[in-house]
Amino acid sequence: MKRSEFVRKLKKDGCVLLRAGSKHDIYLNSTNGKKQPVPRHTEIDNSLAKHIRKQLDLEY
Repeated sequence: MKRSEFVRKLKKDGCVLLRAGSKHDIYLNSTNGKKQPVPRHTEIDNSLAKHIRKQLDLEY
């Protein structure tokens, strides 16, 4: 999955960028306060995308 598409879906589900780093960005689920790093690669593996969404308590 393209990173830009994944981030767009996170934002649509209520997540916000907490801080940007050199290799990872930290996204915060504003409804429950959970944080999860998202790598800054151009492609994100589907299993990693599923794991990130699960840690943020979002449906995949």
